[in-house]
Amino acid sequence: MSSEMAEVLAELGQATQAYQAAVDDFDRETARLLGVNGTDLRCLEELLAAGELTPRELSDQLNLTTGSVTVMLDRLEKLELLTRAPHPVDRRKVVVRITDDGAQRCFALVGPLISDGERELGAKYDTAQLQLVTDFLRTNTAIQQRHIDRLRGRPTPLSTRRRTGAR
Repeated sequence: MSSEMAEVLAELGQATQAYQAAVDDFDRETARLLGVNGTDLRCLEELLAAGELTPRELSDQLNLTTGSVTVMLDRLEKLELLTRAPHPVDRRKVVVRITDDGAQRCFALVGPLISDGERELGAKYDTAQLQLVTDFLRTNTAIQQRHIDRLRGRPTPLSTRRRTGAR
């Protein structure tokens, strides 16, 4: 690898870390303003993207136990951010949807970021450049997901299990 490539990759790594930290900070502030925790916020994001999901689908997407999902859904329903309803086809299942008020509260916080991003990125980069950035982000996300899966496959250290009560 050339020294120029190494330098560019190092700068890209630093920029990616700074971006990730900014996203984490934004998510933390959004969760704070909604009165939820980070996992609750991810649940709301999944529901906004999908429209509706079953508790099992949320469990799989958030890597939570079904019991943890039930507790989370109880908490979010109490905050009037989501509702549960019978599944339209399978009466044994339930579907979870974000409420209109919940969606409005989320978009009130996230909407300005989306608008600024569209306006500023659209003014600075052409279509081909934005397609390249999109490809970069998708590739980087796939790499990140591979490593998340790798880490999830590793056992929790015994010292952590004792401290947290995890098994």
